[in-house]
Amino acid sequence: MKRRADGSVDFVSPLPCPFNYGSIPGALGGDGDPLDAVLLGAGLPRGARARAVVVDVVWFTDEGAIDDKLVCVPVGVADPGRAAVRWFFAVYAVAKRVRALLRGRRGAVRYDGVRPARR
Repeated sequence: MKRRADGSVDFVSPLPCPFNYGSIPGALGGDGDPLDAVLLGAGLPRGARARAVVVDVVWFTDEGAIDDKLVCVPVGVADPGRAAVRWFFAVYAVAKRVRALLRGRRGAVRYDGVRPARR
């Protein structure tokens, strides 16, 4: 389940999210919402904060707006593997596209892959 900054539900995914899904405090994404981030590794309680390193960027467009997501791993933790990120966002894009159609929105919804973050 994806929540807005105020805690209200924004979107319920048709499949369980296999990683922590949150945002970067104080940073805005291309859609004007808080910049999305996924944190790989062990599950954390809702509202938890973690120091992490950005390893990849999910290129995503949601209803015509750039809605990229940062893929992060906790500081000091070996990379736990990122294959699930590609699979999850490919399926997530289909669900978001259906939601946009049901809401009568016409902007593009697409997943354009995962690319390494610049270091």
